[in-house]
Amino acid sequence: MKRVVITGAGTINALGYSVPETLNAMREGRCGIGPLELRDIERLQIQIGGQVRGFEAEGRYNRQQMSLYDRFTQFTLAAAKEAIDQSGLGFSGELAAKSGVVLGTAGGGVSTWDDNYRAVYEEGKNRVHPFVVPKLMNNAAASHVSIAHNLKGPSFTVSTACASSNHAMAQAFSMVRSGMAPVMVTGGSESMLCFGGVKAWEGLRVMSRDACRPFSANRNGMVQGEGAGVFVFEEYDHARARGADILCEVAGFAMSSDAADIVMPSKNGAARAMAGALADARINPEEVGYINAHGTGTAANDKTECAAVADVFGPHADRLMISSTKSMHGHLIGGTGAVELLACIMALRDGVIAPTIGYQEPDPECALDVVPNTARDAKVSVAMSNAFAFGGMNAVVALRAI
Repeated sequence: MKRVVITGAGTINALGYSVPETLNAMREGRCGIGPLELRDIERLQIQIGGQVRGFEAEGRYNRQQMSLYDRFTQFTLAAAKEAIDQSGLGFSGELAAKSGVVLGTAGGGVSTWDDNYRAVYEEGKNRVHPFVVPKLMNNAAASHVSIAHNLKGPSFTVSTACASSNHAMAQAFSMVRSGMAPVMVTGGSESMLCFGGVKAWEGLRVMSRDACRPFSANRNGMVQGEGAGVFVFEEYDHARARGADILCEVAGFAMSSDAADIVMPSKNGAARAMAGALADARINPEEVGYINAHGTGTAANDKTECAAVADVFGPHADRLMISSTKSMHGHLIGGTGAVELLACIMALRDGVIAPTIGYQEPDPECALDVVPNTARDAKVSVAMSNAFAFGGMNAVVALRAI
């Protein structure tokens, strides 16, 4: 089995238009959540979100591209360009033929759905744009990244709600580790912050009207975000041979299904995924210094996740640092694991632990070191990123400093 490393990272989210901007915001504990700016906001009960503000697609893409790129695709292309530029790779010949794209998204072109339902049902139009289907399909972003960068190898989209990105990155990791592909571009994106997208989530009654406060006793729900995170996963010897700057090593992963309830999380399912990732990476629990938690800010998720961490890590759980950056950028649904992986890279590479902001009151059921409100300097050699989705779909990625 081959070793797999990350040689490029890119993002756009509520905290920044790039990786440096995002990591600076995480270091400062800055909140990217604020009042939503979207059509018919007065009809929504939930009026806050981690919105990417000031993003002007018209200045980035031409008219023909705009007819094909939903907002989630636009975000993905921006993040992918940053990641591939950082990696220093150009794809041609055999490298292009074998390298591919695996991305995660839960909803795909939600804004396109929303706009066109309005056109047909509200405005009474009988025709929509001929490119509506290729614009809204879940694989649109992966396809356009493939086209833009000449990636001709295995390429597809994974959709497992809030675990989509972690599942996608696990698949990309497996392909590089097995030798199927020397390089894979992977991560995820989401843009559900439109009227229909927010209205649908309102129905679940799990949304906060004021802030995302993971692990705090007075937490009252999750907050949606949007954006993308994209990475270049590369075979270690391939990266070394060309003198690439290696950000960290992807050490292992695991996936599990709760097989229990469509919305309520399971401690056992989460614990099996974390324990499986440790076993796959051949890492002892005591080696892990930081976990980027799923940490949604809902009563059920946070206490269940903390209980699962306690089960897996035993006495070491009290020495672990665990934080939720959703408190800053919101919950990016299918794209959330990708953006959150940046916090793990920052911990391993820069020795900075991103905080859980908005923390106000200790909760006895979340009695772990959640790095409250302020970033922390700490030497970490192993980090993990958790994603536990509706449907009981769990995916955990383990990373190692290099």
